[in-house]
Amino acid sequence: MAPFSRLLLQSAELRLAALPRSCVLHLPGGETLGPTSADLKLVIRDMRALAHLARGAIGQLAQDYVEGRIDIRGRLRDVMAVAPALLGMNPTKEAGGFLQRLRRAAWEKICHTPARDAEQVRQHYDLSDEFFALWLDPRRVYSCAYFETPGMSLASAQEAKLDLICRKLLLRSGERFIDIGAGWGALLLWAAEHYGVDATGITLSKHQHAYANQRIQDLGLGTRVRMLLQDYRDVDESRPFDKVASIGMCEHVGRRRLPGYFAKIRRLLKPGGLVLNHGITTAGTDNAQLDAGMGDFIEKYIFPGGQLVHVGAMLEALARGGLEPLDAECLRPHYAQTLWHWSESLEAENDSARRILGPRGDKILRAYRLYLAGSAMSFEQGWLSLFQILGAHLDGLIEPDAQLPPTMRARQCVYPFERGYMQAPHGN
Repeated sequence: MAPFSRLLLQSAELRLAALPRSCVLHLPGGETLGPTSADLKLVIRDMRALAHLARGAIGQLAQDYVEGRIDIRGRLRDVMAVAPALLGMNPTKEAGGFLQRLRRAAWEKICHTPARDAEQVRQHYDLSDEFFALWLDPRRVYSCAYFETPGMSLASAQEAKLDLICRKLLLRSGERFIDIGAGWGALLLWAAEHYGVDATGITLSKHQHAYANQRIQDLGLGTRVRMLLQDYRDVDESRPFDKVASIGMCEHVGRRRLPGYFAKIRRLLKPGGLVLNHGITTAGTDNAQLDAGMGDFIEKYIFPGGQLVHVGAMLEALARGGLEPLDAECLRPHYAQTLWHWSESLEAENDSARRILGPRGDKILRAYRLYLAGSAMSFEQGWLSLFQILGAHLDGLIEPDAQLPPTMRARQCVYPFERGYMQAPHGN
């Protein structure tokens, strides 16, 4: 073995010895390091993977796994238990020098055009409806669930999340409601069926658009529920909505465009109306993605064009858009639990997933296996978080309307400025 390769191997040995789970390393020449009965087995097929292992570059190791340069054998929970120790750094700290930040800023300016956004959304969400159905709940809710009670099933927790959003928004029968980035339509249908609203959803995914409209017709809701294939920038502002939801959408907007995104929501919202923004945030205050190659892995294989910001930056963007933040709730452990549900459901359907995904199925499946389990680990570690932020378009009315029931002075919106109403379901 060459001296450089021997140094890599020594560095890798030191990292493996410090891991909280036992691990055995199989090298291309047949050499084996570590206990044969180890919890995890790493089969190196390309020495580049050994270099990444020695450096603790777990995002690049993930790419090596997808591309077949390393094989990882063992339970994904064991893999994710060792990942933070293997990393040996804080991935939420901004990395890179001036030139890297300059390249990132230039990329941000050109990335989120309407055409690029549509292409990037379809690259992910139009992969295969049948594939997503393997591991999502029956309503196909592709965002953080809300586990109100211990032992709650994923399906029940997703329904609890949908209802929590409707309660926070104080949805009422007959109100006009829009869901920006409406996915497969679960929130639209829940709000229409349980709260009696007139609901509009928008998406850039052709698959989601077709699926949601079929569900709307099947449920006989076509007179007051609709899903549009439309960019948020093109939504008609001439008839503002009573309430707005943005669920898992802000991650696709782009950091520099967030104030403009919330300004658009303000124009779509009646004075006094409410908006609920439910989105992933990062623990890092400056970086737009996780370091150690993890953000690059997500960008390349899962969510092209995705960017995250700290919750403080999200609140600032909402305020710069002309909305008043009213309430913020962290659901970080809920998302970790949601992701483990998704991961374990996909693990149980690996063979079906390969069949559905076709010729590139094994590579795509490898990427999604690491994406789901790795994201669960990132939420557990606190590297990523999830916040629901309730905001309002203030109406400027200091004195309550004398024709309405008495309310607190200076509210300027329908929010009652107490949180008790969020806890008790009141759907129609």
